[in-house]
Amino acid sequence: MAKSQETWNKKDREKKKQASRKDKAERKQERKDNAKDGKSFDDMIAYLDENGNLSSTPPDPRKKIQVNAEDIEIGVPKQKDVDPADLVRTGIVSFFNDAKGYGFIKDLQTQESIFVHANGLLDQVKENNKVTFSVEMGQRGPNAVQVKLA
Repeated sequence: MAKSQETWNKKDREKKKQASRKDKAERKQERKDNAKDGKSFDDMIAYLDENGNLSSTPPDPRKKIQVNAEDIEIGVPKQKDVDPADLVRTGIVSFFNDAKGYGFIKDLQTQESIFVHANGLLDQVKENNKVTFSVEMGQRGPNAVQVKLA
């Protein structure tokens, strides 16, 4: 008597293939059943409320705000010309070291302390002198330049 050509290992592999084909067919049918293609347009549409959140209900037309297209600025607004008088500030010298050549001026308007170097002085200054100055940004922050007695 001849032995069968199908071994146990071949039968087992064939069973696994059949099971995976069946699983694949079931998953395909499930995707078809749950597909969103059958939904209507009204079911798929989403709205934004007045706070910018997604909502399924349309917004209230009474809360609509009318915006003029001319009022909308796209990009960076043009810089207005600066009046030279606005650049000149006044302050009081809170500290100045003649030996080292630097000090600080307390701005009377903003109350911030601004560094001043001897190279930025037009007049000799001492502590508690009232001065006028301009501000330039240096490597470490704002620096007072063109400092003169008020």
